[in-house]
Amino acid sequence: MRIHEHPVLDFKKGREVEFTCNGQVIKGYEGETIAAALHAAGIKVLSHSHEHHRPRGFYCAIGNCSSCLMEVDGVANVRICTEPLKEGMVVKSQEGKGAIK
Repeated sequence: MRIHEHPVLDFKKGREVEFTCNGQVIKGYEGETIAAALHAAGIKVLSHSHEHHRPRGFYCAIGNCSSCLMEVDGVANVRICTEPLKEGMVVKSQEGKGAIK
């Protein structure tokens, strides 16, 4: 499930680290984006649209859309498709409990 190659983007892969997402411990690689680590862990839904509650996932991967906005280490509205992963990060859905499954 991990993205290894992309025609435009460069996915960096450092040492293996652990972080939490909505209380779940997940492993990823330091330097890859949080969204890439979640995608590799099988987490595809990052948020839901406000009006129709449709699932939103890893879409543009360059910070242009708002599909990946999450709370990271207490900071709201972080675009996790461009935010590098670090050991011990705490990532949370902004839509309330249970949004990420």
